[in-house]
Amino acid sequence: MAPEKGLPDQLKAFYRQMLLIRRFEERAGQLYGMGLIGGFCHLYIGQEAIAVGVQSIKQTGDQVITGYRDHGHMLACGMDPREVMAELTGRAGGSSKGKGGSMHMFSTEADFFGGHGIVGAQVSLGTGLALANKYRKNGKVAFVYFGDGAANQGQVYESFNMAELWSLPVVYVIENNQYAMGTSIERSSSETHLYKRGASFRIPGEEVDGMDVVAVREAAARAAEHARSGQGPYILEMKTYRYRGHSMSDPAKYRTREEVDLVRKTRDPIDHLQDILLNDHGVEEATLKVLDGEVKQIVADAVEFARNSPEPAPSELYTDVYLEASR
Repeated sequence: MAPEKGLPDQLKAFYRQMLLIRRFEERAGQLYGMGLIGGFCHLYIGQEAIAVGVQSIKQTGDQVITGYRDHGHMLACGMDPREVMAELTGRAGGSSKGKGGSMHMFSTEADFFGGHGIVGAQVSLGTGLALANKYRKNGKVAFVYFGDGAANQGQVYESFNMAELWSLPVVYVIENNQYAMGTSIERSSSETHLYKRGASFRIPGEEVDGMDVVAVREAAARAAEHARSGQGPYILEMKTYRYRGHSMSDPAKYRTREEVDLVRKTRDPIDHLQDILLNDHGVEEATLKVLDGEVKQIVADAVEFARNSPEPAPSELYTDVYLEASR
């Protein structure tokens, strides 16, 4: 079969985006260790293919909303890495003026509606975004991300029921990274195939290899078309794996180093795509090294911007608290 026209360029773009998330998160981890990032910090390393694959089919105006492991979704939405890094370090140049931090960043310009610190809260909020889309008849879809831990929250099932009852245009993306906050899915869930959780609400779903960006993109396209065409919600369970602990304060002693190393060696999403580019599309290794160098420079510039950005003025405590509605 002849290769799809433009496919190598598209795959290189995916590779670059995933590298950007990986390098960004690696530097964020370093800055956290240096005390330059306060509060909580949940890294996306290992899960890059999901945000990049899903958001590659996003149309302008489609909303993205997620939990607190959110830096990858922001970057995949096209948010400026400098503003994201500045927000992580609590600086005025951040996307939320230094007041949101890691878990509560927003950018309506990029159709990104957070970053939410309460487990599962984004599911009901994202369902509300989908309700607004249907009310306005704007043809937009809400992409709602949550994890295997949040999948056991009651408000998730309330949202499922309402979404199917009202045929809302929403795609629920479950990022099943196997361990939630530290408990394996086998120990916490009686039904470990999480896409089946929608069956009692008549919501269709499927399990996807979340370490394969092409498989993610194809599944996301099917799900988005289902929702956009008026058929209601769809559930995608992305089987993935995070290499770091739940947060920077988590030593992850609930799994073995051998297990993590095996996933890195055999299932890493970036290495997988690199093999496809090198072996199936004849892309030169030097080309990929150039991309990596470009990404590293972008991240270095983001760190420099964050360090030079001032802290928010004390008066910022009183802004963005209330919205003055027009009459």
